[in-house]
Amino acid sequence: MNDLALLLTPEGRALLDEVRDTAPAQELAVATRLRRDHPAELVSAALGQARLRQRAAAKFGAEDAGRMFFTPDGVEQSTRARVAAYRARRFAELGVTSVADLCCGIGGDAIALARAGIRVLAVDRDPVTAAVARANADALGLAGLIEVREADVTEVDTAGYDAVFVDPARRGGRGRIFDPEAYSPPLSWAVGAARSAPRAALKIAPGIPHEAVPTEAGAEWISDGGDVKEAVLWFGTGAAGTVRATLLPGPRTLPGRGLPDPQVRAVGRYLYEPDGAVIRAHLVAEVAEEVGGGLLDATIAYVTADELRPTAFASAYEITDRLPFNVKRLKALLREREVGILTVKKRGSAVEPEELRRKVRPQGPHAATVFLTRVAGAPTMLIGSPARPSGPGAA
Repeated sequence: MNDLALLLTPEGRALLDEVRDTAPAQELAVATRLRRDHPAELVSAALGQARLRQRAAAKFGAEDAGRMFFTPDGVEQSTRARVAAYRARRFAELGVTSVADLCCGIGGDAIALARAGIRVLAVDRDPVTAAVARANADALGLAGLIEVREADVTEVDTAGYDAVFVDPARRGGRGRIFDPEAYSPPLSWAVGAARSAPRAALKIAPGIPHEAVPTEAGAEWISDGGDVKEAVLWFGTGAAGTVRATLLPGPRTLPGRGLPDPQVRAVGRYLYEPDGAVIRAHLVAEVAEEVGGGLLDATIAYVTADELRPTAFASAYEITDRLPFNVKRLKALLREREVGILTVKKRGSAVEPEELRRKVRPQGPHAATVFLTRVAGAPTMLIGSPARPSGPGAA
């Protein structure tokens, strides 16, 4: 709290501008020089904040991160801005004009909601975190739409708000928490808060079992740039029991249609690797139907097909070789084809990609992708490369 107060002074703000682009290797020399004219505590706080802002740029963009304030936990646990903006747009499309953001952290979601024109009550029980959220609302010119309150979220009356958003803490002193009832607050409390609101969204870990999703909620898995970021449980949206996967940027959304598991079939010319959000949402069958394919193995989320069909929900590869798992044979094949750029992907294999790469020692100007997987239960290597459309209009 004291560090934040120092940084919010005119001297602190000026110092933050001065150290904005300081590289880690330069910190000692910069600190030594600045301490001749500024208090050591302020110099240390400014350099620490500059370091956090540099880390936060990947989530918030350089422009916003360069004006915001962060804590180490805030950088680690906050929602990526693109994901928060997408969720805020969904709230706005539902006609929501006010949201109680419970467990607001440093304010990333509150900022996205306010930018969507939604009035926000942002609540966090940690005084430093709440102070940072307040400073961020002010720094981005959103203080008129965001009220930050330091309080226990379980004691906050949300009756005057159109919707509730809850992002329970999923990390503790020992790292990531996997038991939803060990979240802070527990998932059961968050579900109760959602049920009492006209509309609600609960941000949860993407690994939540489908059977743990309340029957009155719609579940959405979200990925950004191919990385699965979160699952969201939506209440009061008229989508009870539905499942969907959303890929950002886009957004591109794949709704579940309750299809049966795809049939297992022989390896075709193409392999499709569904996006992680599609897999988490159990929508591989929807992708298989879209591309006219089936599974390589009943327990593996790889789809194979004879034709190349465009889909936003899976990456397509053209398969050139199929081998039983054998490192020596793979090494010989890669040497023969002068493959030096090797991408290793795996599902259903205990072999680590880096371990395999060390053993085959790829060398040469060409590139290839090897899939370590199972085909009809047998350990198999499939070699190929990203598929490229051909014919009229192809790039």
